[in-house]
Amino acid sequence: MPSVSIWGGSSTFSPGQTPFGFYDSDTDFQADADKVSKFCATRLGYPLMDVELQSGSFYACFEEAVTTYGNEVFQYKIRENYLNLEGASTGSTVNNQLIEPNLNRFVTIAKNYGTEAEVGGNVIKYSGSLPVTASVQEYNLDEWASDNSINGGIEIRRIFFEAPPAIIRYFDPYAGTGAGIQSLLDAFGFGQFSPGVNFMLMPASYDVLKMQAIEFNDQIRKSAFTFELVNNRLKVFPIPVNDGTLIFEYYKKTDKSRINYNSDTSLITTPAEVPYSNPTYKHINSVGRQWVFQYTLALAKELLGYIRGKYQTVPVPGAEATLNQADLLSAATAEKDALITNLREMLNETSRGTQMEAQANEAEFLRKTLNEVPLTIHIG
Repeated sequence: MPSVSIWGGSSTFSPGQTPFGFYDSDTDFQADADKVSKFCATRLGYPLMDVELQSGSFYACFEEAVTTYGNEVFQYKIRENYLNLEGASTGSTVNNQLIEPNLNRFVTIAKNYGTEAEVGGNVIKYSGSLPVTASVQEYNLDEWASDNSINGGIEIRRIFFEAPPAIIRYFDPYAGTGAGIQSLLDAFGFGQFSPGVNFMLMPASYDVLKMQAIEFNDQIRKSAFTFELVNNRLKVFPIPVNDGTLIFEYYKKTDKSRINYNSDTSLITTPAEVPYSNPTYKHINSVGRQWVFQYTLALAKELLGYIRGKYQTVPVPGAEATLNQADLLSAATAEKDALITNLREMLNETSRGTQMEAQANEAEFLRKTLNEVPLTIHIG
């Protein structure tokens, strides 16, 4: 059996001894590298047992553990803040930046809803007119769009086909006459309606009741003014008795289906483009470093298991000894999974939503507690 290098009992870290060198220039990382190596070797059985790892192996595991810790933390930060990050610049790292909530993405999303609700949005609404012919009840609005060189179709949003306003048929029994009264009517905006009607001299409630009576009479004695729109086939009710014009509003379907692209390649468009870099080791607190130490041990245990797996047994005087490769790999996998799970649970407990829910529960508990406190009785 070829000789296998074993841990010598001590190490001296210097920059350039890790695979990637992410943290080699960090003085805290340099100070902890040899301590972590000794910690892992001791937990793996040294000096009572040989540990088939070198200092470079421990350094590599240490570097990977720090990187894994940073990946988990920053992935959580991306999930928590992505709506606030999307569309921002990729130019500078956000590792140590406080990301404040903003409404940019919500406004963008709201515009799409605003288009459908017709309370804003980002799609232009057009108006059109259609000649209405006496005795013709059905009209094809797709043909109108084609005749007006509108490609891709239209989506009708509103049709102005209503009964004549009751006010134009209003008759006031207290009508006045004379140029003076008519001038006063013109000043109030009623000059185009019933001539010489002194609206302004009667209570407004009288006008409302009179117009309600006219509209109620129309509902009972006349066909209702309405329409039916199916696949841009318009049917109007009642059948027109005179030629006229029908006004409508519409969207161009090509405008609604258009995706607004931004050609600026320096903006965040996916989580992979959020400018998080590797963590700064000296900024990781003692709680985080303890997680890193434990994860380094699990990685070292896994690596040792792979090394011992190359030789299932080793000769000893008069017999063979079986190595514990399977036990090391099983323990390493379980420990890594447990550490990742615990870290993710801790991060989720610090999420904005969880913290706000906890504050709301605390406020509700305090409210209930204070309600049980009796009020002071004042006698005087």
